[in-house]
Amino acid sequence: METKEKNIVLGSGKYRYEPQDNWLNLPSHVELGEVAAVAVDDRDRVYVFNRGEHPMVVLDRDGNFLSSWGHDLFGKAHGLHIGPDQSIYCTDEGTHTVCKCTLDGKLLMRIGTPNQPAARMSGKPFNRCTHTALAPNGDIYVSDGYGNAAVHKYNPDGKLLFSWGTSGSGRGEFNLPHNIHCDADGFVHVADRENHRIQIFDGNGRYETQWNNLHRPSALYMSSGPCPLCFVGEIGPYMSHIRDNPNLGPRISILSKGEVVGRLNSHNGPGSGLGQFTSPHGIAVDSRGDLYVGEVTTSSWPSLFPGRPLPKPLNSLRKLRRLPEE
Repeated sequence: METKEKNIVLGSGKYRYEPQDNWLNLPSHVELGEVAAVAVDDRDRVYVFNRGEHPMVVLDRDGNFLSSWGHDLFGKAHGLHIGPDQSIYCTDEGTHTVCKCTLDGKLLMRIGTPNQPAARMSGKPFNRCTHTALAPNGDIYVSDGYGNAAVHKYNPDGKLLFSWGTSGSGRGEFNLPHNIHCDADGFVHVADRENHRIQIFDGNGRYETQWNNLHRPSALYMSSGPCPLCFVGEIGPYMSHIRDNPNLGPRISILSKGEVVGRLNSHNGPGSGLGQFTSPHGIAVDSRGDLYVGEVTTSSWPSLFPGRPLPKPLNSLRKLRRLPEE
């Protein structure tokens, strides 16, 4: 369902956001594909990892185009993380690799061998890896989700230390580990998407706890500090008999210590219009608290709206401006 309504506000109380309309200013030769991931550096520049001809598009916070890179580096964009040293980790599902790059696109390190995936469900890196996170001490964690059910831990130089996880629904098992993030204490949060939960481990892969009451958590972003907020992009149901059920997404939920403190529901249901979501696949937050949401609308649309044509233009990157508390 598409809407042209203005002055839309998502959320309530402390967590209110105003969707920004027509904020992107791209040159005519640059068109975003599906936006799998988004990240913000310490100067509030926005890095848009997408599945178009310009896989990494760099914007200022007002949506003005700055540069693009990665044209010969990536196969299918999936995950993005900027480390404390402002290097950027690009998780590429298409080539089964993680590339550590400078912010202007110079390759510093590659983990994995391009186009040589591990055997499916072997537990060995990588088979269609999904996201990368850094621990406070610089260790690297990679979720390996579409062709595996594992998390792999590396030292800062890219040496494999160990892996954990297998397919299943028990503790420490995964059914599509789709995203990953480390908090300030080094605990590893894994969006276990098709198990409808976020599992939390210590740095050695030992299960600690899990956060439930989520629907297919796909995107994951955690703020810094000792009591971080966790922004979770939840995607909607695809099965026909529950597709139109309320309170299942697509939406963004905001958690504190595992409890929902805010929720941004898609305005008037899923769709491509202002204030709507189809599949929040990547989330980043800038220094002012504004949200940037990447969506894989081309992939999600046929499941949400079977038989309906894909909308044009494709709204694959959204900005939500943080509003003062009511």
